[in-house]
Amino acid sequence: MSTTRLRLTAYTDYKSPYAYVAKNATKALALEYPAVELVWLPYTLRIAEYLDAVDARSAHNWRKVKYAYMDARRLANRQGLVLKGPKRIYEGSLASMGMLYAQRAGIFDAYHDLTFERFWKHDLDIDSMEQMQDHVARLGGSPDDYARYVTGPGPDENRAIVDAAEAAGVFGVPMLVLDGELFWGGDLIEAVKRAIERRLESGAAQARGAGGR
Repeated sequence: MSTTRLRLTAYTDYKSPYAYVAKNATKALALEYPAVELVWLPYTLRIAEYLDAVDARSAHNWRKVKYAYMDARRLANRQGLVLKGPKRIYEGSLASMGMLYAQRAGIFDAYHDLTFERFWKHDLDIDSMEQMQDHVARLGGSPDDYARYVTGPGPDENRAIVDAAEAAGVFGVPMLVLDGELFWGGDLIEAVKRAIERRLESGAAQARGAGGR
């Protein structure tokens, strides 16, 4: 029997519409393939670096932004998700650090689902410390512990994760990394499935070969 274990790292950002619509399918990968260990990490997008600041955005980049939200909303509708266009450009690091806090506090699953859901329903300002503390409290976490984390070690830890991701080639979200191989784009999930199956088949073949010696 193969004992192949695969690590799948999912980089995500709560202010990304494509990250939202990819969330459930990404979670399903770990259920479909028990050999896969799914690890979620924040990658806080710096939107002005990719699409310019709002007051300096080119007509070309405005067309890209408008298409992206239309396309993501189309994908969201297929899943029954509500995806309202954001009211402004959000920075998002409080939510990213909230992910790391939630993982430590044992409330990650609820935090991950509801942060996306509430943000895209315009029910949560992810740049508001007060609203994020209330959000954490609703999920059973400690708003005081959350505040201490995001004003203490959180920024350095979040920055270190982003720096390590970029050193590995990550440039956006959703980005999946399977044992060092990066996946991004429209066929993200299917491409990862094929890569998982190749690795599992290789591991099984190696196990059979070792058993025959």
